[in-house]
Amino acid sequence: MLKRKESSLKMKNGYEVFVYGTLRQHENNHYLLKDARCVSRQCWTYGSLYDTGCGYPAMVAGTSERVYGEVYEVTPEQLKRLDVLEGYEGQGKNNLYDRITQEVHTDFGTIEALVYVFHDENVSEFDTIKFGDWKCYRYLQQDELLYFAYGSCLDDERFQLAGVKNQFERVLGCGVANGYSLAYTRKAHDGGRADIIESDEYAEGKVYHISRDTLPYLFRREGVTAAIYRPAFIDVTFGGNTYKNVLTFLVVDKTEEVAPPDHYAEEILRGAEGFISDSYYQKLVTDLQTKFKMKQ
Repeated sequence: MLKRKESSLKMKNGYEVFVYGTLRQHENNHYLLKDARCVSRQCWTYGSLYDTGCGYPAMVAGTSERVYGEVYEVTPEQLKRLDVLEGYEGQGKNNLYDRITQEVHTDFGTIEALVYVFHDENVSEFDTIKFGDWKCYRYLQQDELLYFAYGSCLDDERFQLAGVKNQFERVLGCGVANGYSLAYTRKAHDGGRADIIESDEYAEGKVYHISRDTLPYLFRREGVTAAIYRPAFIDVTFGGNTYKNVLTFLVVDKTEEVAPPDHYAEEILRGAEGFISDSYYQKLVTDLQTKFKMKQ
């Protein structure tokens, strides 16, 4: 629920601020948050996102659509610097962006954070940003992308059946997504489907080098149009290097974990075996056995 109340939300050690554009990780104004503690990298709040045409987005508060971003805990001094960037001079002033308090949904629960929002009457000529995600708007336009697969796309059987195996032949290696863990949070008609959620652990997967022509297949397979999964960009480490803004897909409406059907679990393990680390493979097997009493 939208909360348009006093925007001076003060936490014990600072202020929690939701950012959705150039302040996000690896974006050009992120330096203003370089010393701030990141609370969540994969979170959302209600609103609509627009392209101002000036190299940064504008969020308009709402109650139905979602805007994705990150939450940081900032000091009063850091908040003042953000106010300057956003053209916020105080309540009741002629601000470029207003600063309000709004609920933000994370993988850990719902919190309240400060959000900089634009006046809706000023966005009539702006383009809507698809998926409510500034990073998707920027990086899905690239001709070539790195794609991190952690679930059934570890395996190539369905690629062959769909006649797209040639689009997934450039496999760069086993990637590690630090700060995430595998969970079966998508409830389908026959059981759970894989997701990665924020945690203090890590998830391993296969890193593909794909072209933009591959996206329609992945979007269909992941149910992007139906808002089952959404495209997202994360950091992935492989070959001794960390690669920024690697494409993956995350469950939109997460549930409590549900046991995956046997055929789906087998697909993940078949694609993972001999490719990911032995220790992580054993963790996948152990989790299926202990969480869901499955025999693998």
